[in-house]
Amino acid sequence: MPFFVYVLGLAVFAQGTSEFMLSGLVPGIAGDLSVSVGAAASLTSAYAAGMVLGAPLMAVAAAHWPRRVALAGFLAAFVAVHVVGALTADFAVLFTTRVVAAVVNAGFLAVAMSVATSLAPPARAAATLVSGVTLSCVVGVPAGALLGEWAGWRSAFWAVAALCLPALALVFRDAPATPAHAPAVSVAREARVLRGRRVRSALLLAALVNGATFATFAYLAVLATEVAHLPTTAVPALLAGFGAGAFAGVTVAGRLADGRLRPGLVPVLCALPAGWAALALTAAAPVPLIVLSVVQGGLSFGVGSTLVARVLHVADRAPTLGGAFATAALNVGAFAGPLLAAAVTGATHDYRDAAWTSAALAAAAVVVLAVTAGEEVREAP
Repeated sequence: MPFFVYVLGLAVFAQGTSEFMLSGLVPGIAGDLSVSVGAAASLTSAYAAGMVLGAPLMAVAAAHWPRRVALAGFLAAFVAVHVVGALTADFAVLFTTRVVAAVVNAGFLAVAMSVATSLAPPARAAATLVSGVTLSCVVGVPAGALLGEWAGWRSAFWAVAALCLPALALVFRDAPATPAHAPAVSVAREARVLRGRRVRSALLLAALVNGATFATFAYLAVLATEVAHLPTTAVPALLAGFGAGAFAGVTVAGRLADGRLRPGLVPVLCALPAGWAALALTAAAPVPLIVLSVVQGGLSFGVGSTLVARVLHVADRAPTLGGAFATAALNVGAFAGPLLAAAVTGATHDYRDAAWTSAALAAAAVVVLAVTAGEEVREAP
């Protein structure tokens, strides 16, 4: 694997930490800026929405920029808005910085996906970038939560900005200076490719699986403390366990996935709804909760990484927008899954129903996969 792909992975790790660390900083932000907990929690939704909107828009905007300019510009802007966020005492300004950070994060990831897949086999390159996100769950998010508790939420923002600086220096030094894509790129032609049935199915699968993942991930801390009655000090370890499973899943998927609907994907995807249902049934017992969190983290992110490779494979004639729409699909799931889980648990007043929500979304993904696989078999010569 070329060294520069790992440089991109480092930047994605820092950005993933920023995206997910808010879950542990909400109380501190609410108290310091004199806003409600709900308002502070909306910063997470603002980030996800910015990623959904920013991925295709920034991919189009940066299509003809030199790769070095695009990557360095997006990463420098990401650092700048975190500095502003760390300094502000105005919640509206902080909210705006989260949206802007998400938009430039999406732009960076779209260009990084294109660069990485041009330097290495697409499945392995995509897995390396996704592993940056999973590592942020293993290390970055728990570390951000601890840092925020010890030194205040602003310290976590400063830490993310500092973490981006080595990657920014290496991007300036090592990034290709050529345009991200050939000057003849046609956004209209690529948009027609994305309207293809296989691409739409792959994007829907990615959104459903990620929705299932984050419907429960958003409630893991609550399940641990309110259902399993674990101490709050156990939450970082539980989140790290989920992230460790996710990292293992992405690593395995990166070695095996090539974008095709391999037979092995079917049983793994079928295991997802069963696993979420098992977690819902046993969440009150600490040991099953911990074990299933690790297992489901591995299965969810392994399948998610495989589906990113699937999008890149079926949208290979849309190099500018394929990776961007894969990113957008994942973030649609990350945005909608917790909202759906919130609606369900709000109606039932049972946090275990977040896992049942994940089971339902994953079951829908199994149906979509079955339909897609059946269509491909009928179309085969």
